[in-house]
Amino acid sequence: MSDSPAALPFTGERFTPECVREIWYEHWHRYAFALDLVRGKRVLDAACGEGYGSNLLADAAASVVGVDLSAQAVDHARNRYGSRTNLQFVQADATALPFEDARFDVVVSFETLEHLHAQERLIEGFARVLADDGLLVISSPDKRTYSDVMGFDNEFHVRELYRDELLDLLRPHFPQLRLYGQKLLFQSALWSLDGADGDSQAWTSPSAGQAPVPGLGYAPVYYVALCGRRGLPAPLPALSLFGDGEESVYAHYNHEVRKNMAAGARIAELEAELDRLRQDAGPAAPEPLPAPRGWRRWLR
Repeated sequence: MSDSPAALPFTGERFTPECVREIWYEHWHRYAFALDLVRGKRVLDAACGEGYGSNLLADAAASVVGVDLSAQAVDHARNRYGSRTNLQFVQADATALPFEDARFDVVVSFETLEHLHAQERLIEGFARVLADDGLLVISSPDKRTYSDVMGFDNEFHVRELYRDELLDLLRPHFPQLRLYGQKLLFQSALWSLDGADGDSQAWTSPSAGQAPVPGLGYAPVYYVALCGRRGLPAPLPALSLFGDGEESVYAHYNHEVRKNMAAGARIAELEAELDRLRQDAGPAAPEPLPAPRGWRRWLR
């Protein structure tokens, strides 16, 4: 096993942990959100891709099996993360899982649905391999926000779902369901520094200068659904936040703002210098009139 496995090439079809900023936040947040849900459980990570998420879940789960259709992705995951005793990777089709019934306590599958036409078969398979009191944690982009409003056109998405379509797909197999929205936001955060417990609170101002109203008044770009047959774990968070210590998105934003401000200041300096040079040069000499046609004949 290599000490430093090469990164899996990024093609746009699957996330790799070498990606940065916005896409990194979105993908890592989903797995971080699932950590408490998989603690001590037998977990299947369906369509695990590069394997970074399966590896993260293995920090909390009793065991994790990562499944992906791509032989390249599975080989990479085994090489990069396969030394863990509670983690294994299997090459298989997520719509035809090679596991016995009720094998897992939790099935996690993030950003898989939209890549498949056979979505009903996928959910049926998840229900089959889950224990009767098991939990499905699954995500999907909201077609209205992601495609209709924001105009994203992902060539690897073959069947995106609206909110009602997602719920209609899940409920026949999982009558107990809680739906979360996900979107990268610019927020001001306040948190208790003494470790005291308490409820979460959120405010949104409809526009600058308007009075804030309770709640997060945004259209989700993605949904994360918790699905069960017998019930859902309790308590569940009303709000989940994720960030990185370097504040990479905010740092990049500040860098771009400073760069644009510096560019604007430099343009202003150059324009002022150009005006000064024009004034020093005085009025421009008039252009000579063009000679009339036929002047040689006129001089004869």
